[in-house]
Amino acid sequence: MAQINKDRLFFASCTSLLLTAMTFAVRARLETVFGPDGLGLTLEEIGYAFMPAFWGFTIAMILGGPLVDTLGMKKGMWLAFFFHTLGILTTLLAFDLESLFIATLLMGLGNGMVEAVCNPLVASMYPDQKTKMLNRFHLWWPAGIVVGSIAGYIAMDLMTMSWHYMVATLFIPLTIYGYTLLGQAFPVTERVEMGISSSDAFRSLFRPLYVFIAFCMLLSAATELGTTQRIESLLKETGVNALLVLAFINGVMMLGRYYAGPVSKKLTVVGMLLFSALFSFIGLQLLAISSGKYVFISAAVFAIGITFFWPTTLAFISENIPESGAFGLSLMGGLGNLSVAIVLPLMGRYMDNSVGVEVIQRMSILPAVLFLCYLILQFYQKNKAAL
Repeated sequence: MAQINKDRLFFASCTSLLLTAMTFAVRARLETVFGPDGLGLTLEEIGYAFMPAFWGFTIAMILGGPLVDTLGMKKGMWLAFFFHTLGILTTLLAFDLESLFIATLLMGLGNGMVEAVCNPLVASMYPDQKTKMLNRFHLWWPAGIVVGSIAGYIAMDLMTMSWHYMVATLFIPLTIYGYTLLGQAFPVTERVEMGISSSDAFRSLFRPLYVFIAFCMLLSAATELGTTQRIESLLKETGVNALLVLAFINGVMMLGRYYAGPVSKKLTVVGMLLFSALFSFIGLQLLAISSGKYVFISAAVFAIGITFFWPTTLAFISENIPESGAFGLSLMGGLGNLSVAIVLPLMGRYMDNSVGVEVIQRMSILPAVLFLCYLILQFYQKNKAAL
């Protein structure tokens, strides 16, 4: 790995994830542009229009995993760049349900390829610091949400500019990560380096432990991304600017993921996930009864909860089932996005017939179930270690 510039590849990975997250913040702001008070789509229709972003994410991650193992991570990153470029252009041209559907699908394909490549890339470059560096890499997810939220607030609320200018800001990180990738050599994935066959990697996906964590990923991803993606509508009755709350939540997440290394030394990986489920549940319960400035306090508790969910789940898989390779990590992330694709229109349907606080209370069931699941996993891990 001496010829590989790990710092430059890590920077490119982080910038591409920054762009990926910015698309989520921008899309959350577009809910008001295309929704009932804008172009007239119902909240359920908005859910269906946003759903292909997660479909595309899922498809790209599931198919991208095997591609990364066979074709290499370099080609995968350039494929992400291609889809991101198309996604931004088609979003700028969107004007109705169908065109928004196509734009979010293309953007989702780009986002999925970023995750399909960068998770195994970081794991390959830092084999002895997976939990720390995967959390550091995923720090740029909340960073992108913050940047995208602030860009939307400045462009549309303070400067009253067209939403097109907000979308156009996505070209900045796109250009940066494309330039950073030029001329770079990439490592092979861990599975390839370990000499594990594709068939053995595929069989590892049916291990009970992998299936159990996959179920947990479905719930944790819906808790985090389902809630934050529909935050404009969920907090409509609270009297606060939802985008500022979204930026605040992700600011807390950035800080938490930066210090994931020291946290992982005090808590086990499973302990971090158990902690996350508990605080996510408490945070959602508090959000359901908060208004005004108290929303930010409740949001802080929720943010602490969702901070470690995604990257620590991936770190658990990479540490405990490394033979699953890039496909194992990609499938895990793909399942997470699939759950969000399913939950978004369901949330929209509830919000069309109820208020946001009722939907938040329904969503709090997910981390409650997760807490029980991680208690079972912790018990299993302790018994396994005692044998």
